[in-house]
Amino acid sequence: MESATESKETTVDMDQIRSQFPILKRKILDQDLVYFDNAASSQKPIRVIKSLEKYYTEEHSNVHRGIHTLSQIATAKFEESREILRQFLNAKSTKEIVFTKGTTEGINLVAHGLSVAELGEGDEILISEMEHHSNIVPWQVAAERTGASLVVCKVLEDGSLDLGDFEKKLTEKTKIVSIVHVSNTLGTTNPVKKICQMAREKGALTLIDGAQSSPHLNINVCDIDCDFYVISGHKMYGPTGIGVLYGKSEVLEQLPPYQTGGEMIKDVSFEKTTYNDLPFKFEAGTPNIAGAIGIAEAVRFIESVGYDNIFQIEDHLLRKAQEVLRKIDGIKFYGTAANKASVVSFNIDGVHPTDLGTILDKLGIAVRTGHHCTQPLMDKFGIPGTVRASFAVYNTEEEIYKMDAAVKRAVKMLK
Repeated sequence: MESATESKETTVDMDQIRSQFPILKRKILDQDLVYFDNAASSQKPIRVIKSLEKYYTEEHSNVHRGIHTLSQIATAKFEESREILRQFLNAKSTKEIVFTKGTTEGINLVAHGLSVAELGEGDEILISEMEHHSNIVPWQVAAERTGASLVVCKVLEDGSLDLGDFEKKLTEKTKIVSIVHVSNTLGTTNPVKKICQMAREKGALTLIDGAQSSPHLNINVCDIDCDFYVISGHKMYGPTGIGVLYGKSEVLEQLPPYQTGGEMIKDVSFEKTTYNDLPFKFEAGTPNIAGAIGIAEAVRFIESVGYDNIFQIEDHLLRKAQEVLRKIDGIKFYGTAANKASVVSFNIDGVHPTDLGTILDKLGIAVRTGHHCTQPLMDKFGIPGTVRASFAVYNTEEEIYKMDAAVKRAVKMLK
């Protein structure tokens, strides 16, 4: 009997989806490209590429305060993009949508602001063992600056968050909880709504790292009820160098500026500067205008496919990859939680992940190897890294079988 996932596959025209991604037509070392490195950065549909080209060839000007036509067009496009991202995250107001360089800058902005305005000796910052380095190092720096302590919640062997340990380590001393929504290494999807509720009951602020969730999950920051949520454009079919920090307006108001200069000011004299209103208070200098337009077009692409279809495609690929790869002797998966996104991390006994990834590349299969910027997690499992195959909406079952055949061929060469 067909599974629910398989029975719904035919509702999506995969050829039509794939035709929107020009790079999928290229070859790598005379092999058809199979791109399974989407957790690092997804490929871009032609509509995103054309939106950047149109801006630079027809609409470019600096934004805000310009009276000439091009400046007004660029400003309108830029602020329209902010509204599209507000809707995408289900935020209440565009005042809560701050354009950043990406998830990393968003977390640094919040960590810096809290280290100035909130954190002090004896306070605690709670994160987990599965965090990306971008959600570890900024908090280490904030702790060093303020005398606060970094507290780390455990991860279970299947890659899920140890909620019992989280509850034990969440105390009245906790000032900020910063947790990933979807793990880039394990694919684990964390119960962020419950986490935020638990944190709120202790009076702690919450930041959710949504870098890996935005391509896969319909995000509603009001329903999650987090104080901050961060995403990156390049993970979700958009350009590099652009991201969004969502913050509740009442919380953002309490934070000092992260950077200073033009745009983030309301009035400047040599005696005193008055900062601009939200969100411009956190957007010093000329912004990445093209990037903002590009990430908005990426949102339009995601919405044109629909999250239900995205889930059906990616969940099917995840299950198929686990099914076929499981038959390889000596394979071990990392991240087997029941609730997870389309990421398969694995090792094979006697084979170094980097060696395996190198041979897969020669066969046209692009995967990521190493510690995936989660070195403490690798240390926990006692491994140098994994091979990680991560899937996107344009990937196919046929590509899964190609990877399976390539892995088997590579293992024979390496053993």
